Amino acid sequence: MANIILIGPICAGKSTVAELLAQHTGMPRCSLDDIRYQYYEELNYDHDHALQLQEKYGFWEKYKYWKPFEAHLVARVLEEYRDHIIDFGAGHSVYEEEALFQKVDRALHNEPFVFLLIPSIDKEESAQILCERSELDFNRYFVEHESNERLAKHIIYTKNQTPEETMREMMNYISLI
Repeated sequence: MANIILIGPICAGKSTVAELLAQHTGMPRCSLDDIRYQYYEELNYDHDHALQLQEKYGFWEKYKYWKPFEAHLVARVLEEYRDHIIDFGAGHSVYEEEALFQKVDRALHNEPFVFLLIPSIDKEESAQILCERSELDFNRYFVEHESNERLAKHIIYTKNQTPEETMREMMNYISLI
């Protein structure tokens, strides 16, 4: 078995479905949001600096500061973790700089089960649904950014599905390969 990787915007259901997959398959789960700082520190991440950037300039400056650390996290986790359910945080699959995107793309290259979870094929509809679930106004950016679709090997539209139905759809893809 290979890793099963879930990517997508905030509140798309990645964590919920990852937990269901772990229970269903017996595979261990790894949530990048839970382990990220230990990998960020390999590149001398400065938590205080990140907080200062956000306080002084807003979330987007901290977001830009995070990007090299996030790409490093993805590459390192995919080196170390085999046969896991891995759920990315929303930012772990979105890169503005092509070099960082390519680093993540290379890390995911041999991973056959990279699933983008998104409510609808219509990005505006997806953004509206996800903004109702979360009051974070920047989530629209994650919905509209092209990185998720470029990295995904499979896209699951979740609007009319329960998390269990989404999990079963993913398992159908996996059993076909």
